[in-house]
Amino acid sequence: MLGSLAKWLRILGIDTFYPDGTMIDEDIIGLAKREHRLLISRDKALIARAKKEKVNTLELQVTDLAEQLKQTLNTISIDTGLMLTRCTVCNTLLESVDKNTVKNQVPPKVFETKDTFWYCTVCNKYYWMGTHYDNMIQKINELIQRK
Repeated sequence: MLGSLAKWLRILGIDTFYPDGTMIDEDIIGLAKREHRLLISRDKALIARAKKEKVNTLELQVTDLAEQLKQTLNTISIDTGLMLTRCTVCNTLLESVDKNTVKNQVPPKVFETKDTFWYCTVCNKYYWMGTHYDNMIQKINELIQRK
């Protein structure tokens, strides 16, 4: 339900667990409780059950991503030094890798024009500061200013 929000929280460097479709509410609540996580959801029943279990919750009532981010960032703080340090797919912290190790892993033009690369050891995905990076930084700056 909040997959785009989870991705943006990861971009912002926030450790974000996003359950796959096989987890039941009780498992989600149990994980949030064990790991002392903020449970963010639009599911009123899930939020109500989580509150009974004394889980820290944030109920979002909007579908607009920018508004979801604004509400979330009004509840939690971000460490700007951690931005763009997590895999947007699996939440793993990215590792800096030597340029020479990515030669056959990224498009030739990217290899020729970029010097800094990161790698997700779980997804085997490479990251670099391309135009998508610039767009993310612009969006992050807008979000922080709107907060």
